[in-house]
Amino acid sequence: MSQEPPSHTVINPTGRPEWVLICDHASRHVPARLANLGLDEAALHRHIAWDIGAGAVAERVAALIDAPLVMAGFSRLVIDANRPLDDPTSIATASDGVAIPGNAGLGAAEARARAEAYFWPYHRAIESLLAAIEARGAKPALLPIHSFTPIMQGFERPWQIGILWDRDRRLSDPLLAHFNANPSLTVGDNQPYSGASPASYSLKEHGERHGRPHASIEIRQDLIDTPAGVETWARLVADALRHIRPPGAPR
Repeated sequence: MSQEPPSHTVINPTGRPEWVLICDHASRHVPARLANLGLDEAALHRHIAWDIGAGAVAERVAALIDAPLVMAGFSRLVIDANRPLDDPTSIATASDGVAIPGNAGLGAAEARARAEAYFWPYHRAIESLLAAIEARGAKPALLPIHSFTPIMQGFERPWQIGILWDRDRRLSDPLLAHFNANPSLTVGDNQPYSGASPASYSLKEHGERHGRPHASIEIRQDLIDTPAGVETWARLVADALRHIRPPGAPR
């Protein structure tokens, strides 16, 4: 019997403390007991199941700047690591027009079981890492890395990269300025999503609630669905982070 992968992976926890990277939708894994949630393999390779390329970019950025990284090890269709548990999309019954049979009519006990097995261990790992860094006297900034589908509901999204924020602009402003200085890039300011909507659990829980600087990076999936694309965009992001000094970083 094959062993299930862990709910999360912590990479380079003793790396440089200025940036802590997380990747909420790094994996498309569905536990065997959930029988692919009634979906075929093709559906589980689509953007509805994970953020294509985001995990690979996050790992490469972490290596390039020697940053700690926490990655979720389960599909967003099992339970969405970036939604509050009381959000209707926490365990989605449909995504981008695709019905998720294994989530239909889900009982409260199964929802709690998924949260205890996947959601909470991942978020406890993030908070534990951040708290350990702060206990050493550092003040880390939180940077989730996501990706977005090029076409949504028939709309071709023009942005190559987006910076998401809500009320705290300490990171979003310098990130936007850095990427907008590159004339070859089309950059989204709270595009293709707003940092406030849909509700971003990770930014609010691990960033806003604790007063930590935070912003989220979104990269278009057709740009990072190959190893060459991952390398190109990881280097662009790593270069931005090298040039930006997060508030609270040592001088």
